[in-house]
Amino acid sequence: MSANPQGDQTASAAARPSRLSARDLLSVAIFAVIFLVVVWAISMLGVISPLVWLMVTPLQIIAAAIAFMLFLTRVRHLGVISLFGLVIALFFLLAGNSLLSSAVIAAMGVVADLICRAGGYHSKWASIWAYTVFSLAFFSPFLPLFIDREGYFATATWESMGQEYIDATNKLLTGPVLCGLAVAIAASGFVGALIGSATLRKHFVRAGLA
Repeated sequence: MSANPQGDQTASAAARPSRLSARDLLSVAIFAVIFLVVVWAISMLGVISPLVWLMVTPLQIIAAAIAFMLFLTRVRHLGVISLFGLVIALFFLLAGNSLLSSAVIAAMGVVADLICRAGGYHSKWASIWAYTVFSLAFFSPFLPLFIDREGYFATATWESMGQEYIDATNKLLTGPVLCGLAVAIAASGFVGALIGSATLRKHFVRAGLA
């Protein structure tokens, strides 16, 4: 009897659920909370100075990678990662991020979803590239600087930081610095995904959690 790879793939696809289930919603809720707690806790270091604020951004990305990569092991169909991205986007919108920033976060969730789908939700490298792309969302809060710099610092969130902090940040965020930050964010996403993937294999897989 000859094997039929195409038939096996069809059967596998048929067995995979196509709609969001209660389990999917629970996974999104749990891992979104973990992801946000990690990111938010590290971001608190940014109150020290604008320079520290920029420096902790790559650290946020790397630290949050483990939660995201573990979340991907629970994903089996299109839409779950997109929903995760939407939840993260809505949280940051409510926290004071711009509509543009939140829209980019949601869009990165959709792109990450499509990458994982292309890998059949089982590919290690698809997961790694999915997080690398999703991590670009960390640059989204800086995008309004290219559109309306004065308006960017006129929000209630920035005003609560004090004029001295605002002036120092405005002076720091030059074009070259923002370009360097974008590169650092992308690199941190890739490195974080590699670390997250290795951590899953070393600890979570052995423990039966991934």
